[in-house]
Amino acid sequence: MDAYLIALASFGLIYLLLVVGLNLQYGFAGLTNFGVVGFYALGAYTSAILATRGVPVPLALAGAMLVAMVPAFLLGLLSLRLRDDYLAVVTLGFAELVKLVVTNEAWLTRGPHGIPDIPPLVDAALSPDLRPAVELGVLLLVNAVALYAIWRIVRSPFGRAIFAIREDETAVTALGKDPLGFKIKAFMIGAALAGLAGGLQAHHLSYISPEQFLPILTFYVWIAVLIGGVGTLSGTVVGTAILILLLEGSRFLRDLIPGVSETDLASARLMIVGLAIVVVTIHRPEGIMGRTAK
Repeated sequence: MDAYLIALASFGLIYLLLVVGLNLQYGFAGLTNFGVVGFYALGAYTSAILATRGVPVPLALAGAMLVAMVPAFLLGLLSLRLRDDYLAVVTLGFAELVKLVVTNEAWLTRGPHGIPDIPPLVDAALSPDLRPAVELGVLLLVNAVALYAIWRIVRSPFGRAIFAIREDETAVTALGKDPLGFKIKAFMIGAALAGLAGGLQAHHLSYISPEQFLPILTFYVWIAVLIGGVGTLSGTVVGTAILILLLEGSRFLRDLIPGVSETDLASARLMIVGLAIVVVTIHRPEGIMGRTAK
């Protein structure tokens, strides 16, 4: 049971980085990113490829963040000059492009076979019984640093600027500010966190394949943001915790209801998550930790 709880907590902390990044993009800057899984996969494959070729894990993770930021800059530069809804379409297409690349470019990603034997997040010399707990501690530290960094960002002049742009971009432009530059920077920071989450996932599992990066993951991250509260850091933690409980709790339906197949279980999981967002939307449209509109 302890091993299961540690694995569940580690999984939740990796998701938390994705939720924090999306909440910065959407909750504070008003940027609709439907390609979260694309940046996540890009970070995972970048870190895995670098680490399996001898690059130290910390540098591989840094590389994952940098590589994820490059397309974020390009996509933002191309689409954010137009209406914000163009970004949603562009990022959705980007995620599909990344999926095609990691599936078909076997010379680099090993295609459907995936990349095995990825160096672990912590020293491989550690005891197998001790390693999961140490990895959990590393993930807690990374998330604490990330949350603190985003907390400082959103309370800085930059954070106040992106929030003002979300509320009224025309007014910000009239004050002589450049909304495009602020939005691109916010988008790149969120993408870097998604890339970091992907890298951590690769080293945590020691194996990655295209099947781990399905579009539904973007849906789950959005659900966590909406349930927890858009534009609140506490909401990212609460929303991620609820999402993980819903996803993992639904796995026990097979024990409670005889004859439930894997396909039925997947459908039931989606129904449960969908029902949760409906209930929260009705009773707390601003999210559980969101501020009530007056």
